[in-house]
Amino acid sequence: MVGELEFEKPVTELRKKISELKEFTIGSDVDLSSEIEKLEARLEKLENEIYTNIKPWDRVQIARHPSRPTTLDYIEHIFTNFFECHGDRYYGDDDAIVSGIAKFKGLPVTVIGHQRGKDTKENIRRNFGMPHPEGYRKALRLMKQADKFNRPIICFIDTKGAYPGKAAEERGQSEAIAKNLFEMAGLSVPVICIVIGEGGSGGALALGVGNYIHMLENSTYSVISPEGAAALLWKDAGLAKKAAETMKITAPDLKELGVVDEIIPEVKGGAHKDIPQQAGYIEEILATSLKTLSAMTGEELIHHRYEKFKRIGQVSFTNELLGVK
Repeated sequence: MVGELEFEKPVTELRKKISELKEFTIGSDVDLSSEIEKLEARLEKLENEIYTNIKPWDRVQIARHPSRPTTLDYIEHIFTNFFECHGDRYYGDDDAIVSGIAKFKGLPVTVIGHQRGKDTKENIRRNFGMPHPEGYRKALRLMKQADKFNRPIICFIDTKGAYPGKAAEERGQSEAIAKNLFEMAGLSVPVICIVIGEGGSGGALALGVGNYIHMLENSTYSVISPEGAAALLWKDAGLAKKAAETMKITAPDLKELGVVDEIIPEVKGGAHKDIPQQAGYIEEILATSLKTLSAMTGEELIHHRYEKFKRIGQVSFTNELLGVK
């Protein structure tokens, strides 16, 4: 099966058996309903065992699933009247970032997000979701426009990292990311960031300075990929699984560290299993977050953002000093 994850194989095989038995009963006079019921009960138990004990490396695999919903998938299900804007007004457009104006429950908002492809052709067009400098400058242009017209900003984070190629460096990749960090910190409108897949390095941070940072349950957020960390630490990229467990890059770990505010639950097996339902979960937390932030003035929003990032890491550092585990 395309996109099948290793830890899901027992579930997939059992589902296949149930499906075969159901097809067999349709074309014959044999009643296998009791056997099917037993297998379905066994399937439910197996799913609960597997999906409630997902390891960090398994979450990495889910975050990278080729069918995992992208920014455009969520825009389609959560927002209305989306109008995409292109170009940075300096160099060109970048398809690795989509941005535009939309309505969320009747409220005008600016939506910005990384965009990867779901097949080879689209991935080439989207540069596998790794933006060039013009992508970040386009995002900043839309953010400043939102600030001018008092529109909340919603960012979807899903990238392995900013594109590290020669052309990107020549056009000021690091400066573009740094400027986004600086400018986002001072925006006087609500900024909500949601990690929907992989949140990798500065490429993710360039859209990640928000009043609230939420993460899907099976997303990751880190300064480097597990493979990259393993290659640096142990000179062996094959130890990526060990690195994933050590780095604390999953939503539960980051929630405990205070890096993210809320964990958005995923449908059983991952967001790709039911995109409309997953979009509903995101819509719910967006509504709650916007209601809270909309009550604040521009100065209060900037202070709220400042205090949020100042607090990151304080709890774990204090506990370390006190010897609390």
